[in-house]
Amino acid sequence: MTGVRRVAVTGLGVVSSIGFGAAEFAASLRAGRSGARQITVFDTEGFAHSVGCEVVGFEPSRWLSRPEALPRAGQFAAAAARMAVDDAGIDPTERRAVVSIGTTDGGGDRGERIAAAVLRGEEVPAGEAALVPAASLSVGVARELGLSAVEVSTVATACAAGNYAIGDGFDAVATGDADLALCGGADAMCRMTFTGFYRLGAVDPERCRPFDADRQGILTGEGAAVLVLEPLDAALARGARVYAEVLGYGLNCDAGHPVAPDRDSVAACMRLALEDAGVEPAQVDLISAHGTGTKANDATESGAIRDVFGAVPPRTVSVKSMLGHTMGAASALSAAASALAIADGFVPPTINHVRTDPECGIDCVPNQAVEAELRVVQNNALAFGGNNSVVLFGRPS
Repeated sequence: MTGVRRVAVTGLGVVSSIGFGAAEFAASLRAGRSGARQITVFDTEGFAHSVGCEVVGFEPSRWLSRPEALPRAGQFAAAAARMAVDDAGIDPTERRAVVSIGTTDGGGDRGERIAAAVLRGEEVPAGEAALVPAASLSVGVARELGLSAVEVSTVATACAAGNYAIGDGFDAVATGDADLALCGGADAMCRMTFTGFYRLGAVDPERCRPFDADRQGILTGEGAAVLVLEPLDAALARGARVYAEVLGYGLNCDAGHPVAPDRDSVAACMRLALEDAGVEPAQVDLISAHGTGTKANDATESGAIRDVFGAVPPRTVSVKSMLGHTMGAASALSAAASALAIADGFVPPTINHVRTDPECGIDCVPNQAVEAELRVVQNNALAFGGNNSVVLFGRPS
């Protein structure tokens, strides 16, 4: 462990296609609900199939004072942060804080809406007249919560960005640089990202089926998750509910291929995380995998897991089967799921599963959640460009 203070997860905020807030999200994970539906947030004309995991029923004014100032992804991030601090029962303005939010597309959804309106000859609404940088995600969180003396950062390591942000927050709290961290990830669905995966032939026509022998690819998704991190001793002293403890993390980048994961590098990242956390492989009870549902990712990640954990690794699930691939929010939502699994004593299922691919060779907990007392949960994230990040969560003792 790199720091001198133990770090607790005391608040969770979630915006997802299967529910908002920690309690609703946990219930949906346990029930194995799917967020898949026809995409409506952008024009899908010309695509042979257009199913995704879109957030519906989101009313930003319920959580935000100035939602019009933020792109959709920024609204998700700020709303999740508001939920998280409310869940933790803290006033973030009274702490030395950091805000770190991971993303892939940032505010790209707003840029697409502006371009589409201009092409149609329409007047762009005043609230969307200006493009916003990805940095608006973390700045938007700080502004919404009234944080002025705060360090903010937006992490753009693609689909591993949420875990990277959690690592940033962990370091700040563990070393005493901050007494509070709001960290996670956010992204909104956009036509550009969907088109990229579609042209790669990596989008499943109907559902996401990680580790299944007949899997065909991802479903694009959207949402956000923000975790509140604070020193464990301070959390216990104020009588806070502690979902889990952050034990440590690992990062690496093989930089070998723009999109293909590297088995050796993924395995090395898991070993870095285990070493940083002071955890032996045999102590890990559950792996929340990156598990995208593509042929290459699932086989490579499963092979790397066996390289580290042996022929019979821990149960290995993919919440993307329910949430789709939420890009920069993916590992943050998976981290929230990991913390909830520890706190509530269950393993979320990998849904849409019929037959496990022998090349994967893992127990993916098909279709039905199981009750389990979990000591340590490992959260994997693998991104384009070879960016890998793994975070270890434990039951506080």
